[in-house]
Amino acid sequence: MLFLTLVGVFLTPLLLGNLIAGKVAGFSVAGHDVSMSAGAIPFPLTFILTDILNEFYGRRVVRRVTFLGFAMTALAFLMLLVAAALPWMAAAHEPGWQGLPPSAWNSVFTGATQIQIASMVAYLVGQLLDISLFFAIKKWTGDRALWLRATGSTLVSQLIDSTLVTMIGFSALPMAVQLDMIQAGYLIKVASAIALTPVLYALHALIERTWGIEPVPLERA
Repeated sequence: MLFLTLVGVFLTPLLLGNLIAGKVAGFSVAGHDVSMSAGAIPFPLTFILTDILNEFYGRRVVRRVTFLGFAMTALAFLMLLVAAALPWMAAAHEPGWQGLPPSAWNSVFTGATQIQIASMVAYLVGQLLDISLFFAIKKWTGDRALWLRATGSTLVSQLIDSTLVTMIGFSALPMAVQLDMIQAGYLIKVASAIALTPVLYALHALIERTWGIEPVPLERA
């Protein structure tokens, strides 16, 4: 039950992040305009779950969960395409239509196809890199310094993730805007990962105390 819960919580922000990634948020920081994809908001939760799964179940298991997440995202994307292919009822095109207009639906769900594909590619590359780096750091530190392998793997993997999703998904935007988005998205992800370190430790301790599960031995990871 614990494993299913962890995987379920992992998949939720992953799917949500892909759905809302098309919104480019803008705000001012110290007089500087900053742009970022709204998809960066839910992803820090996946960092914690990835690290916990890596710690207690090993890299082989978390890789399977990563591929499951990719497959579920692809399935959701396929369902959107099928839904988009269905014809609208005739009344939906009339001026007095009170329901969701076709233009709004298409703008939200099919207008961000490139971004959704970019997010899938960036997720898969970033996750596999994160898993490998987490394991490499654990080989060096053993069971000590959980914060180091969690944050260290995130620092590298999310730089690649943020770069790929922006360069592929938002290629139509000016390069200056893309660079701002990469910088803002990366800094937010890293800051969130660092800020959530106490949550990571608390969840780690909870799993050990409540379920009596120990971190997977290095030779079995």
